[in-house]
Amino acid sequence: MTAPAVAVTAGLGIALAQGALAASFAVSGQQFKVSAKSLEGEGFAQYGSVDVNARQELIPVAVTAIKEAKLYDLCQSVVTTLPVIGDISLNLTAGKKAPVEASNLFVDATQLAGDAEFTNIEIGRDASTLDKGPAEAQGMQDLFAQQADKVSISSLQQTAWATNAGTFKLSGLNMGISKGKKECF
Repeated sequence: MTAPAVAVTAGLGIALAQGALAASFAVSGQQFKVSAKSLEGEGFAQYGSVDVNARQELIPVAVTAIKEAKLYDLCQSVVTTLPVIGDISLNLTAGKKAPVEASNLFVDATQLAGDAEFTNIEIGRDASTLDKGPAEAQGMQDLFAQQADKVSISSLQQTAWATNAGTFKLSGLNMGISKGKKECF
């Protein structure tokens, strides 16, 4: 590891210890995938942060925070490879008829794709000054961030380490486990 990389890692560790970075729980060692036909959100903010796993390893993420969100045709999947058994898939679906509804939604993602439209977007705002998303949606001072009054994403696909929400209403919830690799995308 180069000297600048060590300095950045040490700085992030210190910031995390001082509470400057959000880490509400130790994330698992597995990312999961989420897809939705569409997402409609009021009060959007996005900024960089760091999650921590149970081994105290730092994981860089892009936090997407939305005050009020509706997701249509939601799919969530995670694949675990077990010795002897092989791949096991955990799949969750909801929101096929009525939307999935979430308030104070935070997603710690490593990848996000889809067709997006923003209303009154601010790109390049200091992460510590965000004020359009949930009250807790702020990053470290001097870091890049963006925010908007509204967000609309169709054909949403994202890979994430964690999701937090004040409330999460899953209409038409269906969860199942199956053998083999069965992902949302």
